[in-house]
Amino acid sequence: MEFYSLEELISQDNEVRLIDLFVDSLPLSNFGFEAPKQNEQGGRPAYHPSDLLKLFIYGYLNRIRSSRQLEKECVRNLEVKWLMRELVPDHNTISNFRRDNPRAIKKVFRATVELAKNFELIGGKLLAGDGTKLRAQNSKKNNFNQKKIDRHLAYIEAKIEEYNAILAQEDGDAEQKAKAQKNRRTSTS
Repeated sequence: MEFYSLEELISQDNEVRLIDLFVDSLPLSNFGFEAPKQNEQGGRPAYHPSDLLKLFIYGYLNRIRSSRQLEKECVRNLEVKWLMRELVPDHNTISNFRRDNPRAIKKVFRATVELAKNFELIGGKLLAGDGTKLRAQNSKKNNFNQKKIDRHLAYIEAKIEEYNAILAQEDGDAEQKAKAQKNRRTSTS
């Protein structure tokens, strides 16, 4: 028989440690996540939103869209076992978390971008020229003005909605499926 420790199996520079640290540093109530409520009739305690958010972010980073697949990862993947402290939420719990907290999750993604800006991992400065003609290696598509930035932000919002619709379709949400079909019809027109 061999004994092992999850703590020893997960290297110090593994991405799950970063996810864990990031989510634990967030004031989740400010983002709109509600603390779990205890069932008055007994039963298992509810999962804390931070645990489900960690799982959701892990799935996003590793392109795991299905809540059923995330449930399987909680059982078989050592990184996810460490991240979730060996908790195994069922696919319905994962799906309900995503469905019930779309605005809060979007705020978390925005906070991620702000954190990346803070650590200067990404830029974010608006640069402009005075009309002077300069020879450069930059094309028109790589120059940004406020109108292009706003259009790109709208594009990002649409992609987030599209991603949420795909997740909903994977989880079988009827309401979200209708939105996804409507979005596909309008985008092909």
